[in-house]
Amino acid sequence: MSISARGNLGRRGRAHLLAATVLLGSAGAVALVPQAVQAQTYRFSSVEVNGNQRIDAATILSYAGIARGEPVSAARLNDAYQAISGSGLFETVELSPRGNTLVINVTEYPTINRIAFEGNARIKDDDLASIVRSQSRRVYSPSMAETDAAAIVTAYEQQGRLAASVTPKIIRRSENRVDLVFEIVEGAVVEIERISFVGNRAYSESRLRRALGTKQAGILRRIIRSDTFIADRIEFDKQVLSDFYTSRGFVDFQVLSVAPELTRNRDGYLLTFTIREGQQFRFGRVTTVSDLAEVDADEFQRAANIKPGQVYSPLAVENTIARMERLATRKGLNFIRVEPRVVRNDRDLTLDIEFAVTRGPRMFVERIDIEGNATTLDRVVRHQFRTVEGDPFNPREIREAADRIRALGFFSRSEVTAREGSAPDQMVVNVDVEEQPTGSLAFGLSYSEVNGAGAAISFTESNFLGRGQLLSFRVDTGTDNSTSRFVFAEPAFLGRDVRFGFSAIYAETEGRFNAEYDTRLIEISPSLQFPISESSRLQIRYTVGEGNIRNYTGGPGIIQDDADRGALTYSKIGYTYSYDSRRTGLDPNSGIRLEFSQDYAGLGGDLEYIETTALVGAQTMVWNEEITLRAELEGGVLSMLGNEDSRLLDRYFLNGKIRGFEGNGIGPRQPENRGGAALGGNMYAVARFEAEFPLGLPEEYGITGGLFADVGSVWNLDNPGAVDDDFSLRSSVGVSIFWDTPIGPLRFNFSEAVKKKSYDRTQNFDLTISTRF
Repeated sequence: MSISARGNLGRRGRAHLLAATVLLGSAGAVALVPQAVQAQTYRFSSVEVNGNQRIDAATILSYAGIARGEPVSAARLNDAYQAISGSGLFETVELSPRGNTLVINVTEYPTINRIAFEGNARIKDDDLASIVRSQSRRVYSPSMAETDAAAIVTAYEQQGRLAASVTPKIIRRSENRVDLVFEIVEGAVVEIERISFVGNRAYSESRLRRALGTKQAGILRRIIRSDTFIADRIEFDKQVLSDFYTSRGFVDFQVLSVAPELTRNRDGYLLTFTIREGQQFRFGRVTTVSDLAEVDADEFQRAANIKPGQVYSPLAVENTIARMERLATRKGLNFIRVEPRVVRNDRDLTLDIEFAVTRGPRMFVERIDIEGNATTLDRVVRHQFRTVEGDPFNPREIREAADRIRALGFFSRSEVTAREGSAPDQMVVNVDVEEQPTGSLAFGLSYSEVNGAGAAISFTESNFLGRGQLLSFRVDTGTDNSTSRFVFAEPAFLGRDVRFGFSAIYAETEGRFNAEYDTRLIEISPSLQFPISESSRLQIRYTVGEGNIRNYTGGPGIIQDDADRGALTYSKIGYTYSYDSRRTGLDPNSGIRLEFSQDYAGLGGDLEYIETTALVGAQTMVWNEEITLRAELEGGVLSMLGNEDSRLLDRYFLNGKIRGFEGNGIGPRQPENRGGAALGGNMYAVARFEAEFPLGLPEEYGITGGLFADVGSVWNLDNPGAVDDDFSLRSSVGVSIFWDTPIGPLRFNFSEAVKKKSYDRTQNFDLTISTRF
């Protein structure tokens, strides 16, 4: 290249200008200075452009900006050169004054024939092609190629490959074309060998490490990407730490510094967070005031769900504000804002909260603009807003809508902003989203205590046809069973916060749990589910189905009687009330879950009964959140109506509900001379207790331990005969290993039955998919 890329004239260009200056100025060499200045002024009656192939000469002249007959100085020629060279279209540029003619010689940049990547294994060619801005059949630009190389390096740095390097090279082809090749040296992954903390007193390093998104390198380093050093993730981790402490009452918490330090071999980082915890504060007095005549402060105070003495949590304050503003909306009070005023009491480490109910600015939602949703319908996004065009503008509601949009899982990126509309009191809400795949097709192997080993194929689409609907189909086959399930759900039925569901099941078993019979079940169930408070929901459903027992090979008895009844249909209506305190998130360390269900069968069909089940579960974290305690109480009653007895297919068996026993291993059982098969029971009650704790292993392994104790029983038959169907407690104790693997959370249970009946069947080990509280 004969022209400097730094904006100065090239060597040849400067030579041409110097020669022209000497020739034109020689006649006045003995004159005064003003005459010398005048000698360096040119006038060109014509301009000659050479070397251009794709770029029109008129375009080049427009960059030069030199008119015919116009006085032109040497500095002006240099400016013309800079303008032509700065266009980025030419590899070389030369300006040569020849008498009254200005000759412009250019060499155009070649056209990119193709773009290739060499040396890449961790990032595919298609992904790299989406990063670079250079394109085939476009003009090659060295500066853009360097920018592309830097972008590729950044992509590798995001994967923890800080030593990656990229060199753009060109291979010249005929007809002024080049192949642009990015030669990539990926380098090794720079992992985080250790994460440590300085200044932590209330929580251990292991607990804080579990809160971070960044993890230490461990045995799964080839799979877990969170153990690689990514500088951008540090800021996220600082915010995570701040949220962790603030939600636990440490209002003065600060991250003083984060020091990443390379190891001696430069193959890993030592990451040190220096923090200042401060003191933990609790809520003091909680009051509500207002200077608005239409606002009853006492009524709004009753909407507050904060109790003095609770550990301070910003989320509790936010939830109270939201409850008060929703109360104002229900009462028809528009433009109401609730402002929390905090008074700090350092002596007793409390924060007094005064909620001031005031009137905010009169602003309205002019419109809601949605962009970027190529597949998802606008109404799916609009449904996440509790306001529509023309409603009073509430910034809190807009933030909550943004959270709901992100929670859909339909978009890889979503931004919700507000700007002034056509008038100062009109606001336009902009929603900018970027869609991501929402469907999955999975093949796999499975294992559980109930179903044994098997294979599964499933298809799931969570945004069916862009309508926000769930469509799922799954087929599971095991050693002695097969189940096909179809599920459809509309989360915004009739445009309301009502979830419509439809499920269909076809299941067959062949000698399941060594039983001497086969079963078949067909069931269809539509349902509606809707919220009735912040923490509770209600589902109502209708179920119709048919089930029968076939191929029984045991002796006469209760099972034979059920098999002789053939296929029986049932039609039932039911409801489930559920309460979950974790929905409000007021206490990050504890939660309560409650479910109560009832079904009445008798709306046609062959069976008539009432079934009632209930479950209460609780979880809390103790010892500075190192140990998690869980407890669950569960029970059910099947009450037959009319003259019919309960069937084997409808009774309870406690499979998976009490550890330490086989499937169908507990409860009433036929005598051995009649096959000894389990009969189940019309009633059951179970209590489960467990503790989960760290084992001292690195957190990135995802392995924790646990202790558990289960106690319960299943009993009662309508016509037991010689069968023992009395209430008799069974119990077991054991240890568990929890392992969070990339294929899912696994749980290994080693158990021992402590109390049992002589005919019960025990099981000392089982591997299941973990379903923690």
